[in-house]
This record gives sequence, structure tokens and C-alpha cells, in this order.
Amino acid sequence: MPSGRLARLPFWPFAVTTACAVVAGCTAAEDPPGRTVGTAGAAVLDRPSATVAAAAGSPPLDDAHDPGHGHQLASIAMRTWIYVAPDDRSTKLGYLRAGAVIERGAEPVGNKRCAGGWYRVVPRGYVCVGKGASLSLDHQVVQAALRGPDRSGGPPYRYVMSRERPPHLYFRLPSREDQERTEGSTLGTHLAMLGGLDDVLGPFDPVPEFLAQGRDLPKPYGAEEKLHYSVHTGKARESSAFGLVAAFEWTGRHFGLTTELDLIPLDRTKPARPSSFKGIVVETEGMPAFVVRGGAIKYRTDSLGTPREDGQAPGRSGWVLTGREVRGLAETSDGTWLATESLIIPEKREDPAGFARAGKKWIDISIKRQTLIAYEGTRPVYATLVSTGLAGMGDPETTPSTIRGTFMIHAKHVSATMDGELAEGDFDLRDVPFIQYFTGNYALHGAYWHDEFGKARSHGCINLAPADAAWLFEWTDPVVPKEWHGAVNLEAGTLVYTHP
Repeated sequence: MPSGRLARLPFWPFAVTTACAVVAGCTAAEDPPGRTVGTAGAAVLDRPSATVAAAAGSPPLDDAHDPGHGHQLASIAMRTWIYVAPDDRSTKLGYLRAGAVIERGAEPVGNKRCAGGWYRVVPRGYVCVGKGASLSLDHQVVQAALRGPDRSGGPPYRYVMSRERPPHLYFRLPSREDQERTEGSTLGTHLAMLGGLDDVLGPFDPVPEFLAQGRDLPKPYGAEEKLHYSVHTGKARESSAFGLVAAFEWTGRHFGLTTELDLIPLDRTKPARPSSFKGIVVETEGMPAFVVRGGAIKYRTDSLGTPREDGQAPGRSGWVLTGREVRGLAETSDGTWLATESLIIPEKREDPAGFARAGKKWIDISIKRQTLIAYEGTRPVYATLVSTGLAGMGDPETTPSTIRGTFMIHAKHVSATMDGELAEGDFDLRDVPFIQYFTGNYALHGAYWHDEFGKARSHGCINLAPADAAWLFEWTDPVVPKEWHGAVNLEAGTLVYTHP
């Protein structure tokens, strides 16, 4: 087992918990729930197979059962499974997160081990109405969940990380008296020391109507249940991090609503500041390259072809090289010249599995250069810097290093929980963004807790800046439908090639 103190989180039937860590990035563990390697009849998500569905016992489609006529159902669980057939023993295709609303057929197609009936949903698959899903869009979990993740190109949520004293988990809006009784008589001193409200997470939301009505927050099915006290369920784990679906002011404090529908006082946390770094879309012929961290002098040639200084290229900035080099300078696609010694220049490659020659999408990751290039055939289309395993070219079985080889993405999650060892301490990291597993428990994923892309840092996973993780998540095959929170059992996943 790789080094690093890894504390497994409890497994709840629908909780998205992985043991892939952070600086401690990944460790050998179970595949994500729902992963079935080599199962006959696993579905291809981008092109639903009529043959597979028929083999699994799916009924024929008609107007009553085919979605797209205005009927909807809602997820009321942390994971509402979507199956290839109306049978909970058939292959899982993916899942919805609590609060998600999705189009369904008007009538159920059957009720095999599902009292509420199986409904076909868009763009494919079947959901059982019951503990995990409801036909009522007014269900309290749907009202409380407010909004889903943002998939427009950055982090899917706003994030906070607990301070030395972790926050209490409130299940309704607490009065100031409730807060003092729960957090102690020194609460006023604590707030005075902070010097006012922190607006880093802004813009802040209005108080959600569900809470303003004085209602208790429900727990989605599959979320961890805890003892209820007067207005709270105890403290969060030490060194926790949370994704927030809302943040608002209440009784002179800021509170956050987490994805698991807990209220936390934000003055007991500090905002995570996700990296603004991102790679480059490659739109011209040539190979991408990145300036080393210290930056580099830019040159332009004058009318006589003599290079003249023309400002500074920022560290980690991305460029596309034309392939022309003169006296140690490399030409870029916009006519700028940069010293080759100031650049990280990936080597153009073809993958061992022949995806490049076949014109397919694939991802090339260099551990020594800490670079990632997304290819369509032999043409680079996106490039960025990453953080791979701390141990470099060490043995992944015994050291925190990244596995080498050719693999296929087999599961994708918009966000999931990870636990592991950070340089700053052990953290229980909620809603790690845009996770893509490519073998066992190794994954590409966004990291909102550091900005060291271009340096080895993880425990084996491929850490990406949030914007890069978001771009790759939407680019890789197959695409996760917008209402879904995850897809599993992928047969047509994009190839990932990791090498020195």
C-alpha cells in the first residue's frame, strides 16, 4: 500500500466516497461503486444499444414510456442510480445527485422490485421511484438542494476548508441564542476577532426560502445520519472541506449550505482559493509548450530579422511552437520568440494502442515533464500542466507515484468525496471536482486546495487545475448528460497514456 495516512470514510449505500487522496492523491482500493469490469451487456453511454437493452429486458418505447413530453422526476438521494433496464440487477449506467430533476416517461414500464415503478429517463436508462427518486418536484430535498453543480468551465461549487476548530452542522437556521448555546459563550469574542464578515465567497445569496420558513433541512437518502441535538448534529470532522450550494448572511454571520444539506457557519472555515491557472486550447498547427515558473523574456524580430526584447512571458503561460528554432530561440504561433531553455516542451507522441492513427481522442501524460496533452488523432487540441505522484518514477505499489501504461477512462463523476494526506494536514475533501477514473483507483481530477501544477504533488492521481479538469471532463468520451452527476461502466471511454 502506498505511503500516507489514509482514513477510509464510511460507505453509505448512495454516498460517493472514494479513497483516492490528494497530495496523497490515489491509493489502491475498491473501484467506485457500480463499476463492473467485463460485465456482459455493459452499455455504451454515447450510443445506447438496442441489442443490449433488449437483452437486459427493457420494454419497447412508445409515447407513454418515452421521455421528452414534459414529465419529470427528481432525485432525493445522494446517488439515484440509473440502470440499463428496469431492473436493479441490471447494469448501472450512472446516477443523479440529490435535487436533480430529469425528464421521464409519463407511465412506468414495470415495478420489478420497485413499488413506485420504473421510469425511463433522458437520454437513456431507467430509474426506480422510491427512496432514491420522487415524482413530486415539491419534495423537501428538491426544495432544499437549491441548485446543481456549475459545469460552465470552472469549479462546480464554491469551496471552504475548516479552521482548527471545525464548524457545527446545523439542520435549521439557528438564532443567536442557539449559536451561543451550541458553540459556547465565547462566540462573541470569536466573531469580534475576525473583524467583520468575509466576502471572498461572494456574491452571497438571499436566505433560501426553505430555511426562511423555519423548516429543518432534510437528509437525502444515503447521506450520513447523525444524532440530532436541538438545532445541530454535532461538529464536522476535523480538517474538513466542503462544496457549497449557497452562502448567505444570517444573524450577522455568514452561513453555507453544503451539498449534503448541512448548514455551517463560514467564520469557522476559510475560503478555498482554487487556482486560476489553466492550459491552452491548441487552434493552430504546432506543439504546445509552457514557460517555466520564473517567466521568460519575449523577443520580436525587427526588419533585419534581429531579435529584440519585447516584454516578459509569465511563468506557466502556454504557447504553441511552430517548430522553427534559431540560436536557442523557438518561434511561437503569434510570432513571439522564446528561449528554449525557458520552456517545458513536451515530445509529440503516438499512443501505443493506435488511437492516434485511428483519429480517436486520447490523452498523453508525461510524468517527468508534468504535462498533459489531449489529442484528436495526431493533432494536439489542448495542453496543460499537471501534478502527478510525489515519488516520480517510483513503484506505484510501494510509493506515492503515478501508474504508467495505457488505460481507458471507466467512470466519471462531476464531484465526489476524497480523503487523504495534505501537506497542511489530513483533510476530508468533499466534492472533489471532475473525477475521471482510468484504472483501479487512479484518476484525473481537479484540485481546489493547491496551485502547484507543473510540480509532482499527488499520491498517484493526476491533479488538474479546476478549469482544466472541467474542460477535459466535457471533452472526454462519453459525455456525462447534463442532468447526471456521474457515469459508470463505460465501454467507450477515452484512452489515457501515462509515461515518463
